[in-house]
Amino acid sequence: MLDRVLQEIRERRRLVVTSHARPDGDGIGSALACAQILRQLGKEAEVVMHDGVPRIYQSLPFADRVIRTESVPPNDGVIILECDSIKRTQLNGLEDCFLINIDHHVSGRNFANVNWIDSSVMATAELIYRMARLAGVPLDSDMATCLYTALMTDTGSFMFEGTNEHTFAIARELVLAGADPAHCARNIYFGHSTAKLRLLGAALANLHREGSLAWIWVTQEQMERFGAREEDCEGLVNYALSIGDVQVAVFFRELPDSRWRVSLRSKGEVNVSAVAEYFGGGGHKCASGCSLDGPMEAAVSNVVERLRVEKEAVKTA
Repeated sequence: MLDRVLQEIRERRRLVVTSHARPDGDGIGSALACAQILRQLGKEAEVVMHDGVPRIYQSLPFADRVIRTESVPPNDGVIILECDSIKRTQLNGLEDCFLINIDHHVSGRNFANVNWIDSSVMATAELIYRMARLAGVPLDSDMATCLYTALMTDTGSFMFEGTNEHTFAIARELVLAGADPAHCARNIYFGHSTAKLRLLGAALANLHREGSLAWIWVTQEQMERFGAREEDCEGLVNYALSIGDVQVAVFFRELPDSRWRVSLRSKGEVNVSAVAEYFGGGGHKCASGCSLDGPMEAAVSNVVERLRVEKEAVKTA
């Protein structure tokens, strides 16, 4: 399928690269590197994101070139990374474009003209790395930095289940190409805002436990009181997961429209992607997400009950 992807790329001049709204490290890092690979192939390439680049990723190479918009610009084709549908990009106009879908999630779907989905890898960054190698594009330090950051964040700093010798082999190649692991980690894990830490305090004050399951939440009122952004919620769920005997953690974030965005994390015993998919979301076995209607009590009850079902299935398997 990679051969087909490269064939379609070579036949086009103007290409747009995008990922899901509220992009994470893999979405941003892979898109930035992908666009630069396209430019090395002689293409006109732009990275377009509905929500722009989160603060902690703004120091990445080429991040200042990302276009924040609601509609896709004129193009000969669009490469969509890490999405299971056009809708997840929140960009208008994609229905009329030639689409190339590159994804590594088990919840990936064949919605595009060309679909390259490989759930055996830990991050889309691995697929973009493979694309560069097959296309004969040498990775410079800037591209390597983008891909290493993507790989590091999507593996939970190389902690998520599924991380293996192949993951570290890719990381090694990226470091040899010029990525600085300490620099990449410092920008992500030591670049928090004051608002995020205040939000974390509020979330942990709401910590609830049920055996090996823990959940926390923040309200829209708290978001506004602390002056927090959407990106300040990223990673908060991991603090609940860090409790020694917790196997699954959930973070509920109230949205302005009173719906609740849900982030699920697992240490590997429970497949949280199955829970996310049940509610119309998706992701990894150890890191997934979805959205539910409120009120909060109903959203929490629905997710917790589904997690009980999934945990019971693990016991009887």
